Amino acid sequence: MKNQIQHALKISWDRIAPSWPLKNLIAVNPLQGFEDLPFEEAFQKGKAYFGQEFLPQEMESVNRETMKWLQAFFDEGQATIKMPLRNLGLFKSIYTLLKFDRKLMSKWKENLPENIDLILEECLLYLKIPQEQYDEYLTLMLTTLPGWASYIKYKASWEGSNNDSYFKEYMALRLLLVYLIYPKGKELLGWHEGALCKSYAYDFETLELEYKKNLLGKININHTNFVNVEAQLVFCIDVRSEGFRRAIESVGNYETFGFAGFFGIPVNVCDDATGEHYNSCPVLLSPAHDVVMRTSLKKKFGTSRLMRKIYQSLKYNITTPFALVESLGIIAGFLMVARTFFPKLSARLSKKVSHCKVNSIDSIPFQNQCAYALNALRMMGLVDHFAPVIVLCGHGSETQNNAYASSLDCGACGGRHGGINAVILASILMRHDVRSYLAEQNIAIPESTRFVAAEHNTTTDHVEIFEGEKLIKLKSDLQKAQAIHSAQRFKTLGNGSPDVRAKDWAQVRPEWGLSGNASFIVGSRQLTKDSSLEGRSFLHSYDWTIDPKGEILTTILTAPMVVAQWINAQYLFSTLDNVAFGGGSKITKNIVGKIGIMQGNSSDLMNGLPLQSVFKSDQEAYHEPLMLLTIVHAPRSIIDRVIFEQDVLQKLFGNEWVFLTCLDPIDHTFYTLTKDLKWTTSFMET
Repeated sequence: MKNQIQHALKISWDRIAPSWPLKNLIAVNPLQGFEDLPFEEAFQKGKAYFGQEFLPQEMESVNRETMKWLQAFFDEGQATIKMPLRNLGLFKSIYTLLKFDRKLMSKWKENLPENIDLILEECLLYLKIPQEQYDEYLTLMLTTLPGWASYIKYKASWEGSNNDSYFKEYMALRLLLVYLIYPKGKELLGWHEGALCKSYAYDFETLELEYKKNLLGKININHTNFVNVEAQLVFCIDVRSEGFRRAIESVGNYETFGFAGFFGIPVNVCDDATGEHYNSCPVLLSPAHDVVMRTSLKKKFGTSRLMRKIYQSLKYNITTPFALVESLGIIAGFLMVARTFFPKLSARLSKKVSHCKVNSIDSIPFQNQCAYALNALRMMGLVDHFAPVIVLCGHGSETQNNAYASSLDCGACGGRHGGINAVILASILMRHDVRSYLAEQNIAIPESTRFVAAEHNTTTDHVEIFEGEKLIKLKSDLQKAQAIHSAQRFKTLGNGSPDVRAKDWAQVRPEWGLSGNASFIVGSRQLTKDSSLEGRSFLHSYDWTIDPKGEILTTILTAPMVVAQWINAQYLFSTLDNVAFGGGSKITKNIVGKIGIMQGNSSDLMNGLPLQSVFKSDQEAYHEPLMLLTIVHAPRSIIDRVIFEQDVLQKLFGNEWVFLTCLDPIDHTFYTLTKDLKWTTSFMET
């Protein structure tokens, strides 16, 4: 029996996608655990598991008790009084305190075992769950409170500690509460069968074909390469870069490239002003090096940090909030008026120094620096025809009073800005010994070529170049591009300029983020340079002629494209059902333990995007829910080799979580990959 329970535990948790806390939100497909099924079937099952509108009343009571204890146990500083005994672990601490809970005292059974394995066995026996349905029942224990289950999945598998004991402890807690509150809990199995019968598939075919035909019609098959440009600018593949790239190309003789926004540099950053440590790389990677980010205002930030700590302790203490209001009321009132009626002025007064310098890159061994330089240039296809100036441009967002702020930054790097990674790679590429190594690899960078780092503010479209005082014309052209792109985005954002939206603390839609994303294009910029892709495409530069074995393409399709698929799925499901898969309205949200969002005064953790990120209004969607369309400019023979060596690609393409189209440079023809991983020239044969 123990082995059967262990097997059922694994199956149930495999169906749950992780969810990151507010401070470093990561885009995740909420149905990640169902990607081994065809999309339509997975969506139908996902709705039955996660989209329940009416749970049995007793199960609602179980959920309320679960949420109460989880909020206390996982609190990260919001609670005035910390939950006692947290050092005992999730299950044991709550188990010890449960018997003193007034709601449960009368139901407590004195003969309950304390051993987790015995609790699991006894509860399943008491509830009379058939052994062949253990995996289904344990799955329901998770999917009837999916937000918290997703957060537990993150804590157990991704936080860094890999504390997989959480899986068993949380399940034991759920079964124990059902045992105490809902003795007829076996009814959930029948209830789920009813939900599954009512679930429905979603038909994307018409919209997808329309979008695909429109997009393929914009691609320039017979393109030529750039020559003799004033500067080359490398942007993140983020869809918000597409429009800005088009804008900067329109105002001068510039060439742009798309590359992952962390620039292939997996580092842990220490901010010497705040003392904060964070990973500046996608969660799929582990940081390999430590770097220190330098600022000249360390003392100022230290004082500010101390004052914030004192303020927070007074604010959340039981006895001091009223005195705090009395003593700081005038100051707080002035700040409130300033932030409400003069947001730009208020933001300037509180503006912090840009974190865009590093003490040294010596912590990265020379051989690693050479490898990062070589891989970055080859991945983006920039191996010759170097311009006099090459700008490596990271990105980040700017908003005020926004619990979802990190979701507007990098969708893969935990809400971190990419400027620091751009600084590191630019520093590496400016080293003479690194360039000597690259020359030995047939990448000859002219001595006069200068690499500079920058950061693109996706809310305001301002691009700040770090340590580039003499680049007067480029900076002027970047300002022109900012005006062009902001004017285009202004049409869909509504009232208020992007600059004001970034600084307005009452703004629920500071920017659209990655809303509208629908495609991932791998190839030369010349394929798309002359067309507006409407800010809906991830653009990753790629030159198939330097990748005969498909090694670079393998990296692109198994890393950046997978991340794009996570982002695409998060926006898609948050639009289709903003209650089951989204975050609900920002207007009625509350922050839980500084880790997540709940609606009203009590709800499950809401782990998707808020309504305002994907809807124009409460009824009208802005994001068009489409599965990700990937277009690769490479011979089919290379793509085939990559697919058949990578299980993850066979799963995503074969189950139609991602659609793949090949623009074959040999015969200049578009081919579509079918469900059985065969190529066809017909749009309809998918």
